[in-house]
Amino acid sequence: MNVDTLIKNARFVLTCDEQRTVLEQAGIAINDGRIVAIGNVDGFTATRMIDATDCIVLPGLINLHTHLPMTLLRGIAENVDLQGFLERVWAEEARIMGPKGTYLGARLGALEALLSGTTTALDMYFHPEAAHRGAVEVGLRHAIGPVFFDFPGPDGLEWSERIELTHSWPSLVEAIGGPHVPLYLMPHSPLIVNPEHLQQINELAREIDARINTHTSENDKENADTIAAHGDRPTALLRDSGLLDERTTLAHCVRLNDDDRVAIADAGASIAHNPGSNLKLASGAMDLVGYREQGITVGLGTDGCSSSNDLDMFAVLRLAANLARLVHHDPAAIGAEDIVRAATIDGASGLGMADRIGSIEVGKEADVIIVDASVPHLTPLRDPFTALVYAAGRSDVRDVFVAGEQVIADRLPTKVDQREVMEAARAHVEGRHGEDKS
Repeated sequence: MNVDTLIKNARFVLTCDEQRTVLEQAGIAINDGRIVAIGNVDGFTATRMIDATDCIVLPGLINLHTHLPMTLLRGIAENVDLQGFLERVWAEEARIMGPKGTYLGARLGALEALLSGTTTALDMYFHPEAAHRGAVEVGLRHAIGPVFFDFPGPDGLEWSERIELTHSWPSLVEAIGGPHVPLYLMPHSPLIVNPEHLQQINELAREIDARINTHTSENDKENADTIAAHGDRPTALLRDSGLLDERTTLAHCVRLNDDDRVAIADAGASIAHNPGSNLKLASGAMDLVGYREQGITVGLGTDGCSSSNDLDMFAVLRLAANLARLVHHDPAAIGAEDIVRAATIDGASGLGMADRIGSIEVGKEADVIIVDASVPHLTPLRDPFTALVYAAGRSDVRDVFVAGEQVIADRLPTKVDQREVMEAARAHVEGRHGEDKS
């Protein structure tokens, strides 16, 4: 049988399926964007042959919370907490992050993500149409949607204009194209979207069949400010508005109390754990192990480049693993395989896409990465999960496929010119093409 792509001779194939299947000296056959065979693929021929000798093959990493366009804001808010960070960032956003800046930043962010093995990102940013165009152009599977504030915000939109954008959002996503993603609506947080507006977002989401992505309980001050402004904690406000259910991804959740945790578990909502950002802003240490034990699905995220400074999911893997051990004072608190699953199949579950991506299984879309293990820091290669979490890095990612399309080949992008993407971003930030007031 002839197929589009044949990956052969992999040292390990980590399927991340329900049975936790790991294959050795195995291959993957891909045709028409989907996986058609795993294991022994000797009976296949292909248009594209990929030799994965001495490599680890696994599902593409899923960044369950980020702000891709904020690559243009990297390094502008250092040595501050969450509130100080927001003050500095919002001022700069008003200067350079119009539609053009958002598009250029999303292209740069998507390129950084793909080069480091991330194939899917749940993004949140102003001008979502521009962000989506930029990310899809580079080849990323990119989920985003209209962002909601009670006030105009850096994008200058009034509430009625946000509602108008929501009604047109499904057709905009369809027109832009790209790999399949669900529709999303994105109230920034229960602090700056009042309960009445949260209820309105719930009605809109059900009207267009959209999922929900929001920030929740990132630090103690956020909780205190939310109670002062709206009379309850963020999780309770989401629950009472109808926004807390299996459609919902909650970013951060560093400072949840017992009632919050029970409500999230009972609702079937998911959490995006962002250890790099939370540690850098001194927000606190999320209880990854405890949440999992309560039945909450937890994926991993980088947050935006203005808080965590990069989009490196390999760094997130290591931070999440070590932080979980520290929180529980237990070196066996969580295994490396579960950390990898958090960045793959658990992230897919958080997106409502576990039937399509997140594992290497026949019939699923071929979001696959190849990690080169023929390097000193991965030698000897005993356990591939331990190697990925504690020794591998983004520079080890050699090839990346999204929906069967090879978007990174031998560490280089196939859909865009890397130098052009970087230069356009630099020129915009430096004002060589003028400020972005559009």
